[in-house]
Amino acid sequence: MNLRKLLILLSNKHDLLYRVVLITVSVLVITAFLPRQSRFKYDFAQGERWMYDELVAPFDFPVYKSRREIETEKLQIASQSPLYFRKDTSATRKASVVFESLYRNADPERLKLGKEIISSFYTRGILEIPRNIHLPPEQQLWLISGNEAGPSDVSAHLLPGELAAQIEQQLIRRNKQSNGLMLSALVQALKPDLLYDAKLTEKSRAEAIASLSMVHGMVTKGAIIIDKGRTVGATEFLQLESLRKSYEDSGDKEHSPVWLYIGYLLLVCTAIAVLLTFLWLLRKDILLDSRKMSLLILLIVLTCVVYTLVLGSNRINMLLVPLCILPLVTRAFFDTRTALFTHVLTVLILGTVAPAGYDFIFMQVIAGMVAIFAIVNMRKRSQLFFAVGIIFAGYFVSYLGLSLLHEGHLLKVNYQNTFWIAGSCLLTLLSYPLIFFFEKVFGVTSDFTLMELTDFNSELLRELSLRAPGTFQHSLQVANLAESACYRIGGNSLLVRVGALYHDVGKMDMPMYFIENQSTQVNPHDELSYEESAGIIIAHVIRGIEKARKYKLPDVIIDFIRTHHGTMVVQYFYQSFIRNNPEEEADEDDFRYPGPKPFSKETAVLMMADSVEAAARSLAVHDENTIESLVDNIISHQIASGQFENCDITYRDITTIKKIFKKMLSSIYHVRIAYPT
Repeated sequence: MNLRKLLILLSNKHDLLYRVVLITVSVLVITAFLPRQSRFKYDFAQGERWMYDELVAPFDFPVYKSRREIETEKLQIASQSPLYFRKDTSATRKASVVFESLYRNADPERLKLGKEIISSFYTRGILEIPRNIHLPPEQQLWLISGNEAGPSDVSAHLLPGELAAQIEQQLIRRNKQSNGLMLSALVQALKPDLLYDAKLTEKSRAEAIASLSMVHGMVTKGAIIIDKGRTVGATEFLQLESLRKSYEDSGDKEHSPVWLYIGYLLLVCTAIAVLLTFLWLLRKDILLDSRKMSLLILLIVLTCVVYTLVLGSNRINMLLVPLCILPLVTRAFFDTRTALFTHVLTVLILGTVAPAGYDFIFMQVIAGMVAIFAIVNMRKRSQLFFAVGIIFAGYFVSYLGLSLLHEGHLLKVNYQNTFWIAGSCLLTLLSYPLIFFFEKVFGVTSDFTLMELTDFNSELLRELSLRAPGTFQHSLQVANLAESACYRIGGNSLLVRVGALYHDVGKMDMPMYFIENQSTQVNPHDELSYEESAGIIIAHVIRGIEKARKYKLPDVIIDFIRTHHGTMVVQYFYQSFIRNNPEEEADEDDFRYPGPKPFSKETAVLMMADSVEAAARSLAVHDENTIESLVDNIISHQIASGQFENCDITYRDITTIKKIFKKMLSSIYHVRIAYPT
């Protein structure tokens, strides 16, 4: 019996159970991917003061050379390492054969002279110079001939570019004059006999680099590394960096992997708990919607997993990871506060494992904020490309400022990292296809889709404008009113505009039964009873829902169609029935819209704008008093009938909405001068 009650309870609370499982699994996945290593408990930077107590070496550790020192030494080794050349012993014979073939008509004395010059040149050796190799005169060489090898230098041998001048000097010295034909033949015949051995050279260079020492020396246990209040100089910085590396690589023996895991688990749980608190207080609609909650949690988990995987690979610069995809995608589906809060908490989680944690958090938070600000009012796709440029600017300025703090000089900044930053910004453009993918998977509507739905050339809006032009114009006016009001009270102005454009699409099936589409004095309602007329008017909500589903409008837009009349009564036909049938008792439900009532700021604003705009058209006189009275009476009646009891809208919001409606309607219906005929 108890088991049956438990199953019934679980079935009734399946949404809650799903969210509990979702959050639990996400915390475990994030924690599982975080690297298991101890964190160095001191933050320091070169040029800054050491604000901690005197630091004594807790164990023996090597002082590692900086990356810049190692790269400099590698370049020195590469430039100073010897080049290997192999002697081609058949070069003299080959050159003599070529010379004879080119200079065969010469007398024997001249042939003999040419062969002597060839032999003398190959005695010194002619070097083969690869295109990418520079040979200064002092460059050390190793010559390999058969099984023997010996050192030499460039100046002891001939270079291909010197051959013509050297040959001409030999001819003048031996023959007392230059011979153009012999000179040309010798130049063509003489080829390098000392051939560059790239494999052996690279092998020797690699062995020399491999033998390069990566440390300056050792710091023994108990040695004072730095005193409190002392400035962290270059030597102290290297020792502190070496201690941090040794500490994180080997770890303190007292630190257990289990306790490290528990520490990370507590941090991740705290961050997720703060996020849930934020959603409960400010965005309960996300927390109670399984699809939205799943999307938000998945974005956080994917960001953490991708970053930690790249961190563990050690092949990619961490600046290349496009973390700004998270705030951009989150903002496309949710509001600015949610995007910013989600990004900051995710960055705080990753800051526990990222190199230079403070620098990482500062740069990523600034870049994320800039990204969100760049698309705070999404209206064009081009804003995404604009956001990439703004993100790069935020990254670059933050990186430059932090680098100046660490290096102390503009020339010491590693500007190569700006290329990694630029690559990260370009990868941020992947947010566009990701938004489309998540829309299809989770059925959540992004701002990009909403922008597409505002296109008047879309099939449904074009059909509405042709079949019910009066309703289309009414929808445009309602969209303008609702968008302006929603913007002022902090709602989603783009969402309410789209909802307003489509809220009356159900009228296009029977357009002549709605007064805004009647162009003649014939009113089809004159032939119907009041109940039948009310039924046709009420049915446009149901027809609108069916039409929206046929054209695959998002559910969030269908909500506007369902709620834009709430549970209000069709007052015109209801009051007409009472007035013309005093002996009968009117059933109010026959004249009432089925609902539901508005359940968000946006749907509430649309209900107000729709009623006010429609009623304003019926005024005989459009002046300040009549418009103010109309707006106040309609919205007060909606409040009195409980239409906004499910909304998170305040009286301050409603007062602001009234002011905007009055101002805009007065502008629309202002008195114009009479133009001459």
